[in-house]
Amino acid sequence: MGGLSIWHWLIVLLVVVLIFGTKKLRNIGQDLGGAVKGFKEGMKTETDSAAVNPAVDVPSEQITGKTIDAEVKKETSGRG
Repeated sequence: MGGLSIWHWLIVLLVVVLIFGTKKLRNIGQDLGGAVKGFKEGMKTETDSAAVNPAVDVPSEQITGKTIDAEVKKETSGRG
């Protein structure tokens, strides 16, 4: 009494297909797959991308870990 059987899921699937249609569901699946693929590519670390493309040189500033300290001041004018 607590769970949904396979027949319940088949009826839900049938209703979804009748509402949206197979073409729209196929497009949604392709879009979702492309988004997951893009997410996985975006999550690759710098070392993974460096191993794939060893021709990329890393500037020495990034290797030494220098920190540049700066201050931004807002310019105020007397015009109003």
